[in-house]
Amino acid sequence: MAGVFAAMLWGFHAMILHHAPDMFRAPQEDMSFGWYVPLFSLYVVWTERRKILDSLGAPSWAGLLAALPFLALGFLGVRGVQLRFEIVAFVGLLITVPWAFFGKETAKSVLFPALFLLFCIPLATFLDVVTVHLRLLASSTAFAVARGVGANIVQQGTMVGAADGSFAIDVADPCSGLRSLFALMALTAGYAYFTQPTWLRRGILFAASVPIAILGNVMRILTIVLVANFASSDFATGFYHDYSGFVVFAVAILLMVATGMVATGELVTRIFEKGDDAGDQRGQTPLAKPLGSDPMVSQLSTFNSKLIPVPALVVLLVVPMMFFQAATPDVTVAEAPNVHLADIPGFSSEVLEPSEAELTVLPSDTVIEKRRYVADSGDWMVVSLVVGGRSKSSIHRPELCLPAQGLRMERPRTRSVAGRDWRFIDLASKDSPTFGFAYTFFNQDGFKTASHVSRIFRDVLDRSVLNRIDRWVMVTVNASRSDDAGLAALLSRLDLERSSAK
Repeated sequence: MAGVFAAMLWGFHAMILHHAPDMFRAPQEDMSFGWYVPLFSLYVVWTERRKILDSLGAPSWAGLLAALPFLALGFLGVRGVQLRFEIVAFVGLLITVPWAFFGKETAKSVLFPALFLLFCIPLATFLDVVTVHLRLLASSTAFAVARGVGANIVQQGTMVGAADGSFAIDVADPCSGLRSLFALMALTAGYAYFTQPTWLRRGILFAASVPIAILGNVMRILTIVLVANFASSDFATGFYHDYSGFVVFAVAILLMVATGMVATGELVTRIFEKGDDAGDQRGQTPLAKPLGSDPMVSQLSTFNSKLIPVPALVVLLVVPMMFFQAATPDVTVAEAPNVHLADIPGFSSEVLEPSEAELTVLPSDTVIEKRRYVADSGDWMVVSLVVGGRSKSSIHRPELCLPAQGLRMERPRTRSVAGRDWRFIDLASKDSPTFGFAYTFFNQDGFKTASHVSRIFRDVLDRSVLNRIDRWVMVTVNASRSDDAGLAALLSRLDLERSSAK
């Protein structure tokens, strides 16, 4: 098994040395706590090494079968450069390989330190919809409370500012509270594992970390708004903004410890005190005795006579796959589709410049074109064409940024227009009438979809099987018409078929 684990380290070396560290350093993920997650997992394994050794038993065919889907996921993750797939596959193999070699009890003994590594998965951009709602929750709560104590402020989407324009505070992604939520969840999981005697109590304490982290971030945003309104906006958005996070997180930790001592130490004990001891005995299978005892000798005899093919098959399956993953050649980048926004008969048009956010946030090899079209009838549409580069972050789901702009999304649906699927959404805000919005994706091979999930899976397959980075194009349209027929009539005038590679 040491040889199998060494092969896994080699097969996942790109994840360990490059993909995960790059994501930990990425400002859009803000995962500085991720560096400490594997260290804590190793600490748990070391402190419980006796328990792990005592659990060693006979090999298991079930463990071998359970390892197969994680091998496949690892193949797609490593070759497709999908860090989330890589981490899930790696964690799954850390559990299923010991299960195949030494049985179910060994898998149970390494379950927690292995699953703890899932906190290395970057989720800020993956859970972007949650991020937007956390931002709206923090800004709306801060606005309501501050107005209640006499602050003369206004709110627009995730922005809270003074009515006279003296200050404006936008609750951006890093201030959504998602980073502190994941960090506190990881901290609470480790704290609960070592301080609580049963999985029930650990689960209660772990669940309590979610509202504690959300409440702490809401209070932080509220205090920033109050300081900016009643004291100094420069101080609030400068020194206080930078260091208030440490104070809030310290308070959250104290609440976590208090919750562990009071809720799980007192309340849960009173509720479950009659069933705890019996539950512990019923819920835990006795571990195998140490090597050298008579029962273990019997198990090893079974291992030698009947189950030796299991670890042998694990080696034959895992080791070649890991070396194949490690020897993957560099991916090639496909040529960009030859597609541009052109004039449309019956419409006047003007070229629009990309926004400052688009120029600074998107990777440098991203190509952006924008035009505004106005028909003689008065109908209009603003079209953005984004051609992605080598980085996957060039293309995103438009649902990420729309709510943060104070827009309300209504009636999302998929419609086919001129042989191409589009995602239709009605957009509304309190200061403007409802207007139409639509988006679609396609790549250099002409693969068309309006589904972000479908696009992601196509990209993973092309990267893993064809060893190629696709050049995706995202087309978004803001339009004066929101009804399906009217919006479809406008979209049908766009010429997007010139998508063959140069």
